Amino acid sequence: MKKYIIALDQGTTSSRAIIFDKNKNIVEVRQKEFPQIFPKPGWVEHDPMDIYSTQMAVLHEAVAAAGITSEEIAAIGITNQRETTIVWDKKTGEPVYNAIVWQCSRTSAECEEYIRKGYGKTVREKTGLLIDSYFSATKIRWILDHVEGARERAEKGELLFGTVDTWLVWKMTGGKVHVTDMTNASRTMLYNIRELRWDPELLELFGIPESMLPKVCTSSEIYGHYDLPGEGTEVPISGIAGDQQAALFGQACFESGEAKNTYGTGCFMLMNIGEECRISEGKLVTTIGISLKDRVQYAVEGSVFVGGAVIQWLRDGLQILEKSSDSEAAALSVADNGGVYFVPAFTGLGAPHWDMYARGAILGITRGTTKEHIIRAAVESMAFQSMELLESLQDESGVSIDRLRVDGGACANDFLMQFQSDICGVKIERPEIRETTALGAAYLAGLATGFWGSLSEIREGRKIETIFEPDMDEEERAQLAADWKKAVGRTLDWAK
Repeated sequence: MKKYIIALDQGTTSSRAIIFDKNKNIVEVRQKEFPQIFPKPGWVEHDPMDIYSTQMAVLHEAVAAAGITSEEIAAIGITNQRETTIVWDKKTGEPVYNAIVWQCSRTSAECEEYIRKGYGKTVREKTGLLIDSYFSATKIRWILDHVEGARERAEKGELLFGTVDTWLVWKMTGGKVHVTDMTNASRTMLYNIRELRWDPELLELFGIPESMLPKVCTSSEIYGHYDLPGEGTEVPISGIAGDQQAALFGQACFESGEAKNTYGTGCFMLMNIGEECRISEGKLVTTIGISLKDRVQYAVEGSVFVGGAVIQWLRDGLQILEKSSDSEAAALSVADNGGVYFVPAFTGLGAPHWDMYARGAILGITRGTTKEHIIRAAVESMAFQSMELLESLQDESGVSIDRLRVDGGACANDFLMQFQSDICGVKIERPEIRETTALGAAYLAGLATGFWGSLSEIREGRKIETIFEPDMDEEERAQLAADWKKAVGRTLDWAK
C-alpha cells in the first residue's frame, strides 16, 4: 500500500525534502543550506550542482530517517525557486555557467533598453509580466552572449535551458526527461499565457533558440520516474509547481478571490482570479496560478524581492543576530521602531515599484538607535512591503480582502503576523501546516497518482492554527504607512 508522498522544496537558500502521509501529517523533514555566490554588486548566482546535490542528499536522508521503503512512496512532487536560470550541455549534463538567480539584477540595462524600444506592451499582453531582470528571458540571453561559444552551441541544439524544476527532473531521470510545468513557464517572459505555448515572437525578440526549451506540461501528471538508489523501485515524479503557485495550491486557494502571502526569502502575494486571463494593468503581474488537466486558473501576483532574506543578512552579514528566530524577541524588546525604517532593496524593488536600481537603506537613525531598533525595523519591513502588495491587489482587482492566508518560515514570528494584521487592517490566517509550498507540491503529485481523489478532499483537510486580528488605531496605522512610503522614496533609482 502506498502510504507517503515526498515533496522536494528547492528554495533560494536551501533544499528541503518533506514526507507527508495521507492525512497530510509531516512524517519527516530534512534541509540543507547551500552557498550563495555574489560575483558583483546586484549579481546573485548558485552552483547548479550544489542545487542538485543538496536536494538529493535531503531526499535520501528523509527516506532513511523515516524508515520507509520506495514501495511505500506513491509519488514525488517538486516545487522550486522560480525564474532562476540554468543552461547546460545536452550530452554531458555540465552547466555552461552558474545558475543566475531570480534576485540577480545584472540584466537591468538590457531590460531598460527593451522598454525604451517599446516592447513592454507586447511582453505584457503575451506573458502577463513586466519587462524586468527578475524573469528568465534576459538571463538566458546573458549566458548565450557572455559564455564563450554558448550561442553557437545553442543554435546547433547542443544546449538546454531550464528553471530549477527542469534541472532537477532532467538529472533525476538521467537526462531522459526535459520538461517544465505551466506555472514555471509563465515566469520566463517567453511563454504566452493566453495561448499556452512558447511564443515565437518573444523567442526571436530575446534571441533564444526554441530547441533549448523544455516541453510544457500541466502541474499534475506523471513526467518520469526516479529510482531511489539501492531500492530498485521507480517512484513517479508527478507534481511540479513554482514555489508561489505551489503555496497557493497548498493553501487551497481554488476559488477566484482567495489570496495568500508567503514569507520566504522574498514575500509573494497571489490571488486566484479564475479561468479568464485578465492581464494586470497596474504594478502587479498576471501569471498562471493553477494548472490541472481539466482547468487552468490565473493569478495576480505581487513580488517582494527581499523578505526573510533581510533577517538572514542581519545574521550573516551584520552578525547582530545569532539565530534568525532571535529576531522576534529582539523586536519585542523595544516599545516601537524608534523612528527607524529599513528598506531592504538589496537587489532593487519588486511590486509595486519595479525599480531595478533601488538599493537598501536604513533611515531615521539617531544616537538613541540600538541594534534592537534596526532588527525590529527589518522585521517590520516584511509587513510594510506586503502591505503595499495588498493595497495594489485590492486596487487592481476591485476585491476587498478581509483575511489573508499566510505561510513560509517567517510566519512563525507572532510579532510579525500581528504587525501585518495591524498595518493592513485585515485578519491573518495561519494554518497548522506552515509548509504549504511543499504541501502544494505533494497535493499535485498525489492527485496525479490517485493518492488523493479530489480538490474537495484536499480543502476539507485544511486546519487553521491561529487567526491574528487588527488591534491598531487608524491614525497610528496611517502615520506608520506614510513614513514607510517616504523611506522607500529615498531608495528609488539609487544605483542608476
